[in-house]
Amino acid sequence: MSMLVPILITTLALPMLTVVSGKVKGMIALAVVLMNAGVSSWFAFRALSGASYEMVMAGGMVFGEIPLRVDALSAWFILVMNLTMVTGILYGIRYMTPHLHQSANMSLHYSSYILNHLAMLAIYSVQNSLFFLCAWELMAITCFLLIIFEHEKMETLKAGINYLVQSHLCIVFLTVGFIWVSSNTGSYDFKAISLYTASVISPLSFLLFGCFFVGFAFKAGFVPFHTWLPYAHPAAPAHVSGIMSAVIIKLGIFGILRMLLLIRENHLMIGYAILILSFITGVYGVMLAIIQHDLKKLLAYHSIENIGIIGMGIGLGAIGLGSSQPALAFAGFAGALLHTLNHSLFKSLLFYCAGTVYRATHTLNLEKLGGLIKKMPQSAALFLIGSLAICGLPPFNGFISEFLIYSGLFSNLGSHPLVHTALMVTAIFSLVIIGGLAILCFTKAFSIVFLGVGRHQFNNAFRKGDLSWHLPKYIIAGVIIAIGLLPRVFVELLTNPISLFEQAAVLDPEHKTIADALPMVSLAAWSLIILTLIVLIIRKLVTASRPMTVEPTWACGYSAGSPQLQYTANSFVRSYRKLIRPVLMMNKKEEVVEGVFPKPIHIQTHPYDKIESLLVDLPTRYIRGFMGRFRILQNGSVQFYILYGIVFIIISIAIPQVVSAVSYVVDLFGQI
Repeated sequence: MSMLVPILITTLALPMLTVVSGKVKGMIALAVVLMNAGVSSWFAFRALSGASYEMVMAGGMVFGEIPLRVDALSAWFILVMNLTMVTGILYGIRYMTPHLHQSANMSLHYSSYILNHLAMLAIYSVQNSLFFLCAWELMAITCFLLIIFEHEKMETLKAGINYLVQSHLCIVFLTVGFIWVSSNTGSYDFKAISLYTASVISPLSFLLFGCFFVGFAFKAGFVPFHTWLPYAHPAAPAHVSGIMSAVIIKLGIFGILRMLLLIRENHLMIGYAILILSFITGVYGVMLAIIQHDLKKLLAYHSIENIGIIGMGIGLGAIGLGSSQPALAFAGFAGALLHTLNHSLFKSLLFYCAGTVYRATHTLNLEKLGGLIKKMPQSAALFLIGSLAICGLPPFNGFISEFLIYSGLFSNLGSHPLVHTALMVTAIFSLVIIGGLAILCFTKAFSIVFLGVGRHQFNNAFRKGDLSWHLPKYIIAGVIIAIGLLPRVFVELLTNPISLFEQAAVLDPEHKTIADALPMVSLAAWSLIILTLIVLIIRKLVTASRPMTVEPTWACGYSAGSPQLQYTANSFVRSYRKLIRPVLMMNKKEEVVEGVFPKPIHIQTHPYDKIESLLVDLPTRYIRGFMGRFRILQNGSVQFYILYGIVFIIISIAIPQVVSAVSYVVDLFGQI
């Protein structure tokens, strides 16, 4: 069997998608994703157990030799991606049912999904820089097509174009880095990066890593390269939002880790830089998430927050390598890699639940939702599991990866330079703030969407979700709970990926004290569950003989209740919003109360990203203002356009003559 099999499967399937009916398109897409996932997972499991895969394709005169290498690091990301892509297509088939009549759009959508999966497989396995860039471009374009499925909406189209532009900014930095290496080594093989950085001075290798890091940071969503993400996630269909947050932005994380493997210089400085940027990213992302009114936009900002947590793990790992602290390197890289899996699970689950809410209500505006737990109990329970997991609470998976990062930070507070200790303490406080604000955010999200009384009357009927709605969500929830209850099993899977960074030193038994604490964590999680079950059983036995009555909630004698008296998404975090007003940007529109008997007034708040305002909006305004000065050239007059052509021809003819004359004069003076 070969890693080229997915290419053959995809090539055979794509023409079929254009000729079959709507429902069959989904079945074909599901079959292709399952087969490609199965083949690539087989190689990934082998690589994860130590049997790396390598082959060389003939790329002709353009690419030269194209090495395919699946090592333990690639294997981990391939398995994470395959799990999400399978659950995504399972959920997506049901989610896209209302669009089955759009045959051409559905063909393009499923084709883009399959090609996007194939492109990511290539990114994880190909180690030829030129072919890597081609695969990256295919991934970017297919993701763009997935985002703009509802292209008739102007906001969706703008979000897609914004994503495409920033994706190509990412590609610019990656291209510069690869050209830099190939022009000095004459090779497109990734191994040339290691050879080049080992032969140049330290600042140059650090600068090269910085070039690659910026390119991958655009894809991952590190601050300040994150501004595309809060627009693209809400604009895309729910299953596309899920895979974007769960695996597509993780391509940036994979790229950063790959460069750390290839560029083995300046690890200490690189670690400090990544750690500082990461805790800024995590705190800023969750601060913005809390004040959002759109459920998917709220989840999108939490993707930025979790990228910050993963980045903190990577930073700690790099610091551990640079300062020869194997325990710190193990804790950092294990936390980062496990949180990559954890985030892909709970974030895809949350986006799928948000998609179910949207299909039932046709809105994601938190101010219009409420009371859905009575109509959608399964989705409410699954959303609650995802919320608890993303907040890092036991006994769910988010707690385990954050525990590893915390352990690394606390274990590194010993006898170190003051600056180092101050940085570790700052990182600890940042992680604490992220966790606390995440709890506030998801308390707001769950309570406003699912609890209380409905704020809006929806015309469409709420139908009981069938298996196709909930099966992928239950699969994800099962893995979330399994990681929380059996953490040691999953951390052991990371042995070979982590060993790539520092070989056996990182994994020496005397340095695995952090991993040895995981059985106690597992025991505590099991104890919590058993205790909860005992309490529920006792309650059931005590109340079994008592008659159950259902009465309205007591409202302190007030009988004229109204949904308008409930907390809104805005009022729920009003105190927090006022506290952080200097840091964030809130555009508020309100009407003045006038008269003895005032009319109803409306108040609206629109949160905005201050970094986007400074780094995107401000330069864009200046560029548009400058270009606007040349608007007179496009005046609609045919005579002027003909004149432009004549002037261009004259200049084209004149320039060679002028150059020739100047050369003649220079030669003449040279002879004199």
